[in-house]
Amino acid sequence: MTEKVKLKEEIIENCKRQHMETIKNLTREMEECQQMANEYGPPKDRYDAFRSQMLRRRDIFAEQLQKANQDINTLNMIKPDELKTRIEFGSVVITDRQKFFVAISMGKVLAGGEVYQAISPNVPIFNVLKGLKKGDTTSFNSNPIQIVDVF
Repeated sequence: MTEKVKLKEEIIENCKRQHMETIKNLTREMEECQQMANEYGPPKDRYDAFRSQMLRRRDIFAEQLQKANQDINTLNMIKPDELKTRIEFGSVVITDRQKFFVAISMGKVLAGGEVYQAISPNVPIFNVLKGLKKGDTTSFNSNPIQIVDVF
């Protein structure tokens, strides 16, 4: 059991680490856009859109930053020592094809020398896997999937 808890902790920490890097980059980009807009000053004439463009870019980065912060909060809700028996939010799922971590959509995460796909409960594959347990079989896109383990 402790091996599974350690693996789940590692997956969660690696997800957080990747997201913290994203947060740092987005914050830097926002600050650069704001600084460029400030240094440029007010628009020179009505066709001069550089400052407005920089402020729009800053706002886009701010929205992405807000989403990244929400994802960190979502990861913080997962208790690694709470091992699941059925596939649900917070589950690590081992199939005969892939390994999944059901939390947030962020793609590949390395942990324990293996690649896990971090998926959100809003993706189609989760709808197929939801509620299944170790030993169950299903199919997705006409491909059979066997659940090898869930925790």
